[in-house]
Order: sequence, then structure tokens, then C-alpha cells
Amino acid sequence: MMGHTIGEVATQLGLATSTLRYYEAEGLLPSVERSAGGRRLFSQRDVEACRVIECLKASGLSIRQIKDFMDMVAEGDSSLPARLELFRSRREAVRQQVRELEQVLAVLDYKAWYYEQAVAAGTEAGVGQLGPDDLPAEHRAAKEHLGSQIG
Repeated sequence: MMGHTIGEVATQLGLATSTLRYYEAEGLLPSVERSAGGRRLFSQRDVEACRVIECLKASGLSIRQIKDFMDMVAEGDSSLPARLELFRSRREAVRQQVRELEQVLAVLDYKAWYYEQAVAAGTEAGVGQLGPDDLPAEHRAAKEHLGSQIG
């Protein structure tokens, strides 16, 4: 039987080998084969499962929730509607996170601009007094979001 070693998979996915062992121990990768010498041999399907696991983790799911998903996969077609709903739900949660991060980025952009102006002037006195109409258009919403100016 041919397969990928744990080291190969870890390198390919940018994960620690301990992470892959943990996934297996938690039942997220129940079908990892073993060589005659007891070494793990990951199939291409196992590697693809790891990619889905990493995606679900990045979307905010816990290991327990990912295990529930992997159990649904093992159930087969009867769980398709539940799996679809899970991915729709995660997609909306990630979209919300992106919106929140866009707001954070807008504030960071504004504050970087603010301090660039203050450094160039040698003081923040003048920059802090700018009204909304005096700001570059791309920074107005962030300034409004912040309210009163705090350095």
C-alpha cells in the first residue's frame, strides 16, 4: 500500500506532525492506514480531509463540532442536508468576520494616516482638529466610527 508519511503530509499542509496525530486521536481521521511497521500512511483522501478540517477550524468551529461534521460525512448521503446547512452557516459567520475585520482595517488605515500627518507636522494638534470634510474621503467613516479623537 502506498501512502503519504505523516512528515510529508505535515510539510504539505504546513502543520505539525503532532496536530495530525491529534486529529487522528480525536477521530477526525479515522481511516488512516498503518504500514506493516506501524507507521501512518495517509491517503490522498486523508490529506483532503485535513484541508477541510483546517478550513472548518479557521472558520471558528471547535474540534468537537468538526468531529460531528466528520461523523456526518461517514453517515453518507442521509446527512447531506445537515452538511449543506453547516457550510452555509460557516460561510455567513466568516462573511461577518470579514466585515468586522474590514472595519478594523479602516480604523488602522485612518490612524496610520493620522500619525503620518502628525509626524510630518511635528505635532498632532492640527490633525486632531480636522473636521470630517477636511479628511480624505477614505478615512471619514473610520473617524466617525471612532468618535472623539484619542491619540
